[in-house]
Order: sequence, then structure tokens, then C-alpha cells
Amino acid sequence: MSCLNENSNIYTTGEIAKLCGVSVRTVQYYDTRGILVPTALSEGGRRLYSEDDLKRMHIICFLREAGFPINSISALFAEKNPQSIVSVLLEQQEKELRKEISECQSKLEMIEGIQRELKEIENFSVESIGDIAYAMKNKNKLRKMRLTMVLTGIPVTALQWTSIVLWITNGFWWLFAVWVFVAISWGIGISRYYFYHVDYICPECHTVFKPKFKEAFWAYHTPKMRRLTCPKCSRKGLCVEVYAESLEKGE
Repeated sequence: MSCLNENSNIYTTGEIAKLCGVSVRTVQYYDTRGILVPTALSEGGRRLYSEDDLKRMHIICFLREAGFPINSISALFAEKNPQSIVSVLLEQQEKELRKEISECQSKLEMIEGIQRELKEIENFSVESIGDIAYAMKNKNKLRKMRLTMVLTGIPVTALQWTSIVLWITNGFWWLFAVWVFVAISWGIGISRYYFYHVDYICPECHTVFKPKFKEAFWAYHTPKMRRLTCPKCSRKGLCVEVYAESLEKGE
């Protein structure tokens, strides 16, 4: 262990801990891990740190606050040219942090969604919260599926108005007949696509089920619910619409 320069500042463990805003035990721990070894020891065996040690401690604290584990910091200081890998480490750490932020944001959105749904329920149980959480989990998939339906309907709508205009202006009634055939075919196809991609949750027994096409097609519905008969408890009433459980599991 080298000696300290008489003209340089000397810091004890307590002093360097105070300057860096950490505990004495933390400084001692870094010593045992070999990433902040004191430059010298006093005659009584006390750890003594130099200005370079203080700078090193500031770097360690910065890396720890940025989320770097001790092993990575130790490996970094073990390199002959640590500057060459700092940028790579920072880039990787940035990706990890952004991933964590994204995951936390998704959880926050789910919690906020559950809170909004609970305000609409007068008497709710733990099972009701579970139903809402399940619906929120697949909300984005349900939204994308509905967007696909809207996009496929744009050409059909365009054909409708074109056929009407041409019928009125030029008497081309046959184009309107073509549209009727296309619209009926599209309506049946898109309905089957829709009900294939959705399930329903019974608010009474909390069963997730897929109704028969005919029943679902003619049932009264809102943007989030549809009046159906539960195959398990036989309750007939509004059931919550969710993205198909079988598709979520990849079945």
C-alpha cells in the first residue's frame, strides 16, 4: 500500500463517507470488494484515502445511482483502459432502465384503468377486480383487433358511396347491387372474425366463455359488454367483453 503525499488532502473513512453521502459501512464494503482500497493506513490501522480515492468514490456512487451492480463496477475498474467500455456499459444500462420504465408505465396504466372501472361498480368483490384486471391486460389487443375491422370496412364504405353516386348520376344500378353482395359477405366475414377473437366474462360466476355465433350476433351490446347467457351458471345479462383467452394462450 503506497504512502500518501504530505501535501495532499487525507480523508478518513467517516470523512469520505460524509463527502459522498453514503454510510461508513458502505465505504468499508467497497474496500472488501476491492473497488475502493484505501491508499494508506494510519499507525493505528485506520483507513486513509487520498484525493484520487475521493474521485474514485464519486465515480462509484454515480455508477451505483445509475443502477450498475457491484460486479460490473468491479470489472470496470479491473480493466487497464476502463474508458473504452464505459460507453458500452452506459448504453446497456440505458436500455435496461428504459425497459423498466416501460414495464412500470404499463402497470400504472393497468392500475388507473382498474380504478376507473371500479368507480362504475357499486358492489364489487375480489373476483370483480380480477375480471377487470384480466380485461385491462388484453385491452390493447382488443383495440388493435377493432382497428383492423374498421380499416377493412373503409373500402366497403367507399364502394357504397361510389355506387350510390353513379346510380343517381348515370343510372349504373348494377354497381349498387355489387356493393350489396360485397357488404353482406364482408359483414358475415368480419362478424365471424370478431367473435373468434373475443371472449366474455360472466359477472356472476366469473367464467370466461365464448358464446355461439348466432346468440352473440343478435345480442344487445355496448362498447364493452354484451347481453349473453352464461353456459356455467345460466345467468342471462351483460357480460364483459375481453380478448379471447384461447388466443392469448396460443391455443
